[in-house]
Amino acid sequence: MSTVNSYLTVAGLGVDVVYKDIKNLHISVYPPVGRVRVAAPQRTTEDAIRLAVVQRLSWIKCQREQLQNADRQTERRMVSGETHYVWGQRYLLDVSRSSGAYGVETKGNTLWLITPPETDATGRFGALDRWYRRELKAAVPALLEKWQPILGVEADRFVVRRMKTKWGTCVTASRTIWLNPELAKKAPRCLEYIVVHELMHLLERGHGEKFVALMDRFLPDWRARRDELNEAPLGYQEWGEDERA
Repeated sequence: MSTVNSYLTVAGLGVDVVYKDIKNLHISVYPPVGRVRVAAPQRTTEDAIRLAVVQRLSWIKCQREQLQNADRQTERRMVSGETHYVWGQRYLLDVSRSSGAYGVETKGNTLWLITPPETDATGRFGALDRWYRRELKAAVPALLEKWQPILGVEADRFVVRRMKTKWGTCVTASRTIWLNPELAKKAPRCLEYIVVHELMHLLERGHGEKFVALMDRFLPDWRARRDELNEAPLGYQEWGEDERA
């Protein structure tokens, strides 16, 4: 039975620590982004956990690399019939319509991607990626308006930037929140969890017991939301990688 949850940063890696009534320490790496989780006996010291992670660092990095390369949606060819996700809902892509201007529409279970004639796969991906970014940018202000007064903090701004291994991050020095455009493909409750998580860093910079206690207080089901998000596959990003955090 788990008794305490906390976070550590070891060699630049975020580590999710769960203390259990077990005899031996176990290290696991979970898809899709290679989240590292340590299940430790209840009286294990933080130094002992750090040492165990450092000793398994090569294995952990190898597992993370394999997950980040393999546990994604299959390569997007941007042709009709492909499966794409919008706010957690599954759609079938249709690229049969053309126009002088770019456009994206959802209707029924179809995601219509409208592009000028002769647009290639790279151009289609770019058009859809820009639409996802606009969707995310439109959804975030309401969440900030809801949660900033509740938490008693305020971010100076948020930006949408693609990141290879993070859904979001908080740059506390500039009070800026970075959000991965892939979030527009996930359920809205997952985006809300990330926004709350990053805002919380304006109260508590680390991921220790104080951070966990604050998350438990303000968003009691945050673990379920986190797990739901981390169980969803990352989209294929060959055409869309930009800034990293």
